[in-house]
Amino acid sequence: MNVTHKELAIALGALALTVGCTTPNTSTQTQQSPQLAAATNTADTVVRVDGSSTVYPITQAVAKEFQSTQGNQAQISVNFSGTSGGFEKFCAGEIDVTGASRPILTAEMEACNKNNVRYIELPVAFDALTIAVHPQNDWAQEITVAELKRTWEPAAEGKITRWNQVRSSWPDRPLKLYGADRKSGTFDYFTEAVVGETRASRNDYIASEDDNVLVEGISKDPNALGYFGFSYLEENQDKLKALAVDNGKGPVLPSRQTVENNEYQPLSRPLFIYVNAQYAQKKPAVKDFVNFYNKQAPTLVSSVGYVPLPEEAYDLNERHFYTGKVGTVFEGEAELNITISELLRRQAKF
Repeated sequence: MNVTHKELAIALGALALTVGCTTPNTSTQTQQSPQLAAATNTADTVVRVDGSSTVYPITQAVAKEFQSTQGNQAQISVNFSGTSGGFEKFCAGEIDVTGASRPILTAEMEACNKNNVRYIELPVAFDALTIAVHPQNDWAQEITVAELKRTWEPAAEGKITRWNQVRSSWPDRPLKLYGADRKSGTFDYFTEAVVGETRASRNDYIASEDDNVLVEGISKDPNALGYFGFSYLEENQDKLKALAVDNGKGPVLPSRQTVENNEYQPLSRPLFIYVNAQYAQKKPAVKDFVNFYNKQAPTLVSSVGYVPLPEEAYDLNERHFYTGKVGTVFEGEAELNITISELLRRQAKF
């Protein structure tokens, strides 16, 4: 059997994770990192959250609800620096929880393992990665995955700069692109799903880890086209127009129904939080916040415009968090076309 370098790297990463992360109740109690000691000694009541701007609206809603019910007993600090940026901080032991719009990657597993950071992976919602234009755009109602690739692949840089170059029937107007920056899990997922290679993208576009910056740019530019999480469309329906995406089976608009029916592919994806298992053991505020997050997620996920998981998924989260189940059900890379039922099957087997 021929093994590629990529497959070997994934296998080695998985082996390192298995060796380092399968027995949290012994190794994590005897080998406490300096970051953990500092955190537990000086900030027991502060829960530090960072990561994905896509997951941010969920976490922000949970944090507000948590503090309104818990009073001033715990302080929840919620920021975003993109999925990759969040994992950098998380695997260095600098934060308690990180939001992620893709699963943890092999290199991030290795960084966490190197720093003795054990993580609990908790899926919290599904997203429909949305292709958006200005409401005054009256020529584009849908776009194919092939046209998206032609627009965003590295070879398009400096060349595909007008709408009629994407589709000949569209007008000869400037094309202004907006999208996630390279620290974003949305960038990783979008490039894999559309271009066919993770992190392969043209660079001549307006990039930001803050989806509100992208929303603002597209809402003011009739020639704009961009992508971001579905929640930001839901919050700004008067400023934006979503394009239906055609993956060969006809155009499909992003919505809760099309995600649940597995119709909005390949741009449906799970969203996660990753919890530092040691901090959850040592800091009661982290434990309380994550338990609250899981219980409130079904309601609050819907309230900010994402798709909640079935009740069974949150029950599995509760079980995995209670038992300190560390690791990941993925293989160190973003996976396309994963459905809610497939995610549930993997979590149940984990």
